Amino acid sequence: MMEGGLAHPRALRHTDLDPQQPIPQEAELTTGRRIEPGRAYGFFTDTTLCIGCKACEVACKEWNQLPADDLRLSGTSYDNTRALSAHTWRHVTFAERIVEDGQRVTSMPPYQSNWLMMSDVCKHCDPAPCLEACPTGAIFRTEFETVVVQQDICNGCGYCVPACPFGVVELSTDDGKAHKCTLCYDRLKGGLEPACAKSCPTDSIQFGPVEELLDLAERRVEHLHAQGQPRAYLYGTPGAPGATGGIGRLNAFFLLTERPEVYNLPSEPSRPSRRAKPSFLAGLATMAGLAVAAALIGVGRR
Repeated sequence: MMEGGLAHPRALRHTDLDPQQPIPQEAELTTGRRIEPGRAYGFFTDTTLCIGCKACEVACKEWNQLPADDLRLSGTSYDNTRALSAHTWRHVTFAERIVEDGQRVTSMPPYQSNWLMMSDVCKHCDPAPCLEACPTGAIFRTEFETVVVQQDICNGCGYCVPACPFGVVELSTDDGKAHKCTLCYDRLKGGLEPACAKSCPTDSIQFGPVEELLDLAERRVEHLHAQGQPRAYLYGTPGAPGATGGIGRLNAFFLLTERPEVYNLPSEPSRPSRRAKPSFLAGLATMAGLAVAAALIGVGRR
């Protein structure tokens, strides 16, 4: 209810529904997009809009009932979560821009700061290296083209951990199983926008069908270039940095204004499975060479 006893206009559209139950397809109201199985959904994170409030971190932990990782002060600026982990599925990176173009930064244009902030998350890669490495089928691609770990099937082998080129997946010290962002799979099935995107006050995190987000992101880059920010570029879109080494695209992609490494992102991630065949063939060649050498030594002795 609004001040004076008046209901919000959005509530007046659904007077026939139980106020104690979620609104069907609520994402249509919060994002203007209907969630339908068979379409690819993801995140477009615009780092130029991030204010470092960490509302996404809080919303993620609250919805998924994730425990705190470490309550001690890290001593690294304003960041105490420090990295993604089995219990932190959203992490806001704080990077202080001290040097630019080889020169120490001593001043900034009006309304600008030396801080670069980015809300990091699982990239839900397409294709996904962690899924390819999983021997039990615990990691699967959902009807929304997101990547999820099934805890009742995961055996804690940890093969997915080194397979992820972004260092996202981690084994929990509580149950020994792999955990990561699910892109709020349970909320998507109920027609709800993911908790982190819904809580973002600046729309730095935008949720929707990936193809629509790609168009939106390209227009945003063009707008920033026109506004005098030539460094703006996309990370994780097809043919861009981040979508390399056999990774076609990231369903959770980013708009950046500095090198990927500044945001703790790899400049050229790759799928380990691409190296499996060459490594296997190299191993066979080595064994064949040793066998030939052993045979020649045997012949020489005779």
